[in-house]
Amino acid sequence: MNIKHQIGINSQIYQDALEIRRRVFVDEQAVPEDLEIDQNDPIADNYVGYLDETAATTARTIAAPDHGWHVQRVATRINFRHRHLASQLLQQIIADATDQQIAYLILDAQLAAIPFYQQLGFQLTSREQFLDAGIMHREMKLDLTHTTK
Repeated sequence: MNIKHQIGINSQIYQDALEIRRRVFVDEQAVPEDLEIDQNDPIADNYVGYLDETAATTARTIAAPDHGWHVQRVATRINFRHRHLASQLLQQIIADATDQQIAYLILDAQLAAIPFYQQLGFQLTSREQFLDAGIMHREMKLDLTHTTK
């Protein structure tokens, strides 16, 4: 898989990420588009994984307090699921964060996705589950301060 990333909304990478997000969140999960596209889009670093030039999986990062990154909008097109593409994409984000000496990654996981993130080393925080865009979530965190290259 070829992984590309870029900050901002004026790129093909963003357009590819947005197309995946629309298919997964808006079409499949019925998230209103006005919630899916938000004020963080222009400042987010959009990651897209490509298979044979087709955008297959995406995630974005934005700066979080205390030198962290908030991982958001993790999604894979339905016909590319169960190939570990999102895992590869998140491993790239973890590697990039480690290279940049980012202290931690934090994300809001849909309840069904918690085991997926746990396999990557994320742990549930003490925050109670919460509703976001009509879907129950839990906050998860990956401490990178003890990661070695």
